[in-house]
Amino acid sequence: MFVVTTAGHVDHGKSTLVHRLTGMWPDRLAEEQRRGLTIDLGFAWTTLEDRQIAFVDVPGHERFVGNMLAGVGPVPATMFVVAATEGWMPQSEEHYAALQALGVRHTMVVISKADLADPGRTIAQVREHIPGVPVVLGTDMAAVRRELMRLTDRLPAPDPDADVRLWVDRAFTVRGAGTVVTGTLTAGTLRVGDDLEHDGRRVTVRGLQSLGDDHTEVSAVARVAVNLRGVDRQAIGRGDTVRTPGAWLDTSEVDVALRRADTLHEQLVLHVGAAAVPVRVRPLGDAAARLRLSRPLPLRLGDTGLLRDPGEHRIAAGVEVLDVRPPALRRRGAARARAAQLATGRVPPPVCARVTELRAMGFGVDGTRVGEWVVDPAWWDARRDAARHAVQHWSADHDVAAGMPMETLRQQLELPAVELVAPLLDGTGLQLAGGRVRRPGEQLPERVDAAVRQIEARLADEPFRAPEADELSALGLGAKELAAAVRAGRLVKIADGVVLGRDVHDRAAAALAGLAPPFTVAEAKRAWDTTRRVAVPLLESLDAKRVTRRNADGTRVLDAH
Repeated sequence: MFVVTTAGHVDHGKSTLVHRLTGMWPDRLAEEQRRGLTIDLGFAWTTLEDRQIAFVDVPGHERFVGNMLAGVGPVPATMFVVAATEGWMPQSEEHYAALQALGVRHTMVVISKADLADPGRTIAQVREHIPGVPVVLGTDMAAVRRELMRLTDRLPAPDPDADVRLWVDRAFTVRGAGTVVTGTLTAGTLRVGDDLEHDGRRVTVRGLQSLGDDHTEVSAVARVAVNLRGVDRQAIGRGDTVRTPGAWLDTSEVDVALRRADTLHEQLVLHVGAAAVPVRVRPLGDAAARLRLSRPLPLRLGDTGLLRDPGEHRIAAGVEVLDVRPPALRRRGAARARAAQLATGRVPPPVCARVTELRAMGFGVDGTRVGEWVVDPAWWDARRDAARHAVQHWSADHDVAAGMPMETLRQQLELPAVELVAPLLDGTGLQLAGGRVRRPGEQLPERVDAAVRQIEARLADEPFRAPEADELSALGLGAKELAAAVRAGRLVKIADGVVLGRDVHDRAAAALAGLAPPFTVAEAKRAWDTTRRVAVPLLESLDAKRVTRRNADGTRVLDAH
């Protein structure tokens, strides 16, 4: 199927031409039929030779330009109508400016009412405003049909496997069926039973129609009516979308290239797809701007739209989306640098993003894969170097710490997720343990090393006489210093505030070997020549290592294992 919109000044015969081509009146509202004036979108279709062509007939009156843009927005081909009786008119100019701003490249012109006035002057006006466009007379319907065939021949082939984003141009309720939405499917395929997404909720395709017929599957390009389960009619309307779940990012701020820009005001309306959203405009140089949308839209790189001043009935600019996740502009000179980048017409993909995010933004998956992430190789290598330096500086400032907290390192490296820290450390020589990052084999600071050597010297002679708290304090060995000595393998922590030499378990087991089994805590204490403060936790430590085994009566034996 091919979908073509109409465009042109009010009362130039767009609906009549569609009727003559299809045998169907596109005006569906009673008021339209009573007044003979197209107010909202109309739909009709026909078959020419071997192809179906659907028409979206749009209003021509300036009061209904918003409706016109909702119909034209998603469709790449237009049948432009100019009456020979009046020639090129103000709404002809506005409709053509909208087509240019939207990037519509496939257009044919039909001169209507050529039986009522000499079409020569009007043809000349069309040639002046739209150079090179094919022009046919509406009095020659065979020529109109031939040119429609040529128009459809020029249209690019759609991608039936693409992600679905159906811009809703009409929503209504069918008794016994529920909510139905219509739109132009420009890419992808819809199937009965598909789960789609609307406004963060899952909805299900209950039924499909295209050109009045029921279908189980419809591929782009097509006019479709979709019966949805899971959404109330009052919750969905024109300008909304139903789309492939997880494949699109809703964004409230975008950077865009400006096309054919006129004077920009801070407050304008962005028309994209079938949506019309008020925006705040921040120019970034002469060729780009940042738009802050009043409500989020699912936009991608390369999407086109236009900015319009509804108060002045004026197209302010055409826009092309360059970035749906633009960086903050808080730093001095950031706006100027961003303007220079946008002026090139191309924004590089994020240096680090999930595969699904890149797809949703419209970028290809180029770079180094790290799990579900894609990273720029140069940026990744720079982060590795930065990690080494960050841990080195941290260690210098926290010489007895267990290591740099992983979350602190993530923040300093500006990694978007903590799950990236571990793969980043591969090949750096840094160790990750217990949520902290440290350099392997780090030595104790000189002041701590000297104090620990004194403790080691005394324990060499009295291995089970743990130093008391006042002795440790006098040596400057607090909890952090002792923890560092334990991590370095210089001391063994038996209990809070109780440390012994590194070989204490072997020496303790050797001393217990001389006791007759089973033995009590008191007997172990005498064998070690120590206090109960040391003996009890030391026995529990030996139990945990399966050097000793505790009996039900509290006695112990050396474990055969």
